[in-house]
Amino acid sequence: MAAIQSAIDSQTKPPGSLGQLEPVMALVAASQRSLRPNLGQPHMLIFAADHGVAAAGVSAYPRAVTAQMVANFAAGGAAINALCRSAGIALTVVDAGVDWDGPPPGVVACSQGRGTANFVSGPAMSPAAARRAMQAGAALVSALPAGDRLIGFGEMGIGNTTSAAALLAALLGLSPAAVLGRGTGVDDAGLARKRAAIRAGLVRHAAAAPLAALGGFEIAMMAGAMARAAREGRLAVVDGFVATAAWAAVDSPALRAHSIFAHVSAERAHRAVLGRLGVTPLLDLGMRLGEGSGAALAIPLVQAAAALLREMATFETAGVARG
Repeated sequence: MAAIQSAIDSQTKPPGSLGQLEPVMALVAASQRSLRPNLGQPHMLIFAADHGVAAAGVSAYPRAVTAQMVANFAAGGAAINALCRSAGIALTVVDAGVDWDGPPPGVVACSQGRGTANFVSGPAMSPAAARRAMQAGAALVSALPAGDRLIGFGEMGIGNTTSAAALLAALLGLSPAAVLGRGTGVDDAGLARKRAAIRAGLVRHAAAAPLAALGGFEIAMMAGAMARAAREGRLAVVDGFVATAAWAAVDSPALRAHSIFAHVSAERAHRAVLGRLGVTPLLDLGMRLGEGSGAALAIPLVQAAAALLREMATFETAGVARG
């Protein structure tokens, strides 16, 4: 890292003048083991699944919206479609466990079940099911072209901010109040139900493996995919609150060396969770959409960081005097 920073400082600019892009440049160089990185075609992976805890009235939208929105992704009509088209990002939408009879054309069929169970009354899934979901997510990453080194991670699933909040509370030792947010925009009564569900899940599953007991199929698949991306030397661009929960479930030095956090969500607890994890997001736009939307906006910044590494002259090669 010292050698990488020295190389960045030798480029024709005042040291540190590119601000937050400079740590991104250093991470890209280190992860690719090159000062001339080629990240290839960027990909966005969106994992979708339903959650049993939605039955506790924790969302402003009915469970059927998961399937409806995934169909919208397949038809190209969602925000993430527009953002990926704008930035030239390949988009893959994965059925990780939507409650339907099967996905429409354009959605990868990789269902782990028709949604998880309600973690208020029992585990969301078995440990074996969580492992299978992680392995399926890892396989999806390995199937991408080897030269494509930049992957965004996002999700869709009614009830999944409740699952993510409970999971983060268990993983990080936080209280239900510390991880509570309005998600899709629940009213005060819905927020109270959400708090009660998180508290009940944490008490019931205090001795259980958090990802299986409290997570979702899309969260488990995303966690496995992120871990595999790091293992293969690919960069993971982590979207918002739910994607952060998946990342936290497989946090490791290798994953940290290959991860960029896209943005701080307007979901109330996200800023505090990022601080607890000791990571700095690239953007703060007040967004809380999910779908990988923050990651899609951050990917061009990561590509710009790689271009700066490859293309900027040094003071020596440009014949520019240092200050």
